Amino acid sequence: MTRQVKVKNILIGGGAQIPVQSMLNVPTSDVSASLRQIRKLEKAGCDLVRLTVNDEAAAKALPDIIAKSPVPLIADIHFDYRLAIAAINAGIAKLRINPGNIGDSKRVKAVAEAAGKAGVPIRIGVNSGSLREDVKNKVLSGKLSLGEAMGRHALGEAKLLERFGFRDIVISVKATNVPETVRAYEFLHENCDYPLHIGITEAGTVEDALLKSGAGLGHLLLKGIGDTLRISITGPVEKEAEAGRKLLQFLGLRPYGPEVVSCPTCGRTQVALEKVAESVGRALRSNRELKDFDCKVAVMGCVVNGPGEASAADVGLAGGKGYFLLFSKGKALRRVSPEEAVEALVNELLALKKGKKAKINK
Repeated sequence: MTRQVKVKNILIGGGAQIPVQSMLNVPTSDVSASLRQIRKLEKAGCDLVRLTVNDEAAAKALPDIIAKSPVPLIADIHFDYRLAIAAINAGIAKLRINPGNIGDSKRVKAVAEAAGKAGVPIRIGVNSGSLREDVKNKVLSGKLSLGEAMGRHALGEAKLLERFGFRDIVISVKATNVPETVRAYEFLHENCDYPLHIGITEAGTVEDALLKSGAGLGHLLLKGIGDTLRISITGPVEKEAEAGRKLLQFLGLRPYGPEVVSCPTCGRTQVALEKVAESVGRALRSNRELKDFDCKVAVMGCVVNGPGEASAADVGLAGGKGYFLLFSKGKALRRVSPEEAVEALVNELLALKKGKKAKINK
C-alpha cells in the first residue's frame, strides 16, 4: 500500500481509484487552444492534465486556464525554479519536476517550501534520458541495469525534497524500453511507499504506443503496481485518455462505459462483422445516456456459437444469413435486419439501463 497524495479533488495512491493523465501539446500561452484540448481530454475520461510551463508567457497564462479548467492541472517544469514558484502562486494543483535539474539546494528548498505551504504535491519525473552522468556511466559499464538506475536516481531526488520537510511526492520512472521500465517500477515498489505514476515514454504512434503501453503497464497493474498512469501517444491527446481508461476497464480496475467485445471471425461468418462492430462502437461512444453505463456488449460472427460464447454480454448481436440475432446473457431475444441491428442493440441497452426487461419475440 502506497502513501496517499491529494491533487485538489483527486486522490493518488493509498488504494484510491487509479486516475488517468495526459498532457497538452499546444503552447500554454495560447489560453483558448489549451482549454479546448483540456475539455476534449476531460470528455474522453482524463482526470488530470499536465501542461508545459517553459517561459514567462506560459506562467502568465496559467490563472486563466486554471480558472476555467474542468480538471486539476499539473505544471511541467524544467530547470527554472522560478517558474515552479510562479505556477504554485497561480493556483496549479501539482508540479512535475526533476529536483536535480532546477539548481542548487537553495532553489529546491524554495520550491519545496512554496509547494508545502500551498498544499501542492510534486511528481518527480525521471526518464532514461535524464539520468545524472555518474548514474549513466554505471549503466554503460554494466554495473547497474537501466531500470534500477532510474529507480535509484528517483529515490535520491525524493530524499532531496524530504530534506526540506516535503513528503507529498509521486514518482515516475519512464523509458521507451518496456522491460527496463517494468524493472524500474518493480524496484521502487520494493523499496519505497511513494505513489507511482506509470507510463512508457516515447512509445510511438497509436498502434505501437498501445502495444507497448498495454504490455508494460498491464503487467505492472496486474501485479498491483501503479497509482496513476499516462499512455503516451504521438497523436491526438484524447486518444491517450481513452486508451488509459480502456486499459483500466479491461483489467477490471475501473469502469468506462460499455465494453464492446467481438469475435475474430471464422469460415462460418456470413456478415460484414468488422463494419458492424465499428458501427456499434461509434453508436455507443456518441450516445450520452450510455456514456457511464458499465455493461458488456458483444458483436459475434455467427448464431451457432456466438450467443453462447458471449453469454456474459448484457446485450449482443450474432450474425446469421441476412439477419442478426439480438441476444442477452446468451438467450435469444429476436431477429433484426442488418439495417436495424445497431439501433436495436442501442435501444435494448437503453431499456436495460432504465431497468426494463428485454422483450422476447419467439
